[in-house]
Amino acid sequence: MNAPLTQARCFKHVSREAAAKCPACGRFYCRECVTEHEGRVVCRSCLDALLDQETQETPGWLKASAGWGLALAGYLIVFYGFYLIGRMLLRIPSEFHSGVFFE
Repeated sequence: MNAPLTQARCFKHVSREAAAKCPACGRFYCRECVTEHEGRVVCRSCLDALLDQETQETPGWLKASAGWGLALAGYLIVFYGFYLIGRMLLRIPSEFHSGVFFE
C-alpha cells in the first residue's frame, strides 16, 4: 500500500521528506530530486529517459525527405550514366557505319 505524501520519504535520500511523486515511475522524491518538464514534475532518471526518447524520434517529414533525396540521387546517377553512354556513341566515327574499316 502506498503511503500518503506527508509520510513518504525520498527514494534516493531516505532521511529527507518527500515533496512530490514522479508520475512516470511512481516513486516519491525530495525537492532536490525532482524537476519540472513540460508542466510535469518528474524525477531525474525519468527526465533523462524522456529526453533520450525525444532526441531519438525522427520526424516523419525528415524520413520522407530522405527517401525522396535518395530517389533523386539515383535518378541523377542513372541519367548521367546514359548521358556518358550517349557521348561515347557520338564519338564513333561515321566511317565505322559505312563499313570502311572492314575492307
